[in-house]
Amino acid sequence: MNSNYALHELLEVREMAAFKTVCLTKSKTMQALVTDPELMQILQQDAILSQQQLQELSGVLSKVTV
Repeated sequence: MNSNYALHELLEVREMAAFKTVCLTKSKTMQALVTDPELMQILQQDAILSQQQLQELSGVLSKVTV
């Protein structure tokens, strides 16, 4: 993988990571408030997916050289 990204690419990856962090926080917070089992399952799946995506984005960011 090429680790030499343009600055705008780095900024976009960081923006995606910030967005996914908000998504994860919201899903985790809403789990404490919902009573519907189906909605709870959706929120749990979203939290797991968001964590996986954040790990992938973190991996990309850890290889970046500016």
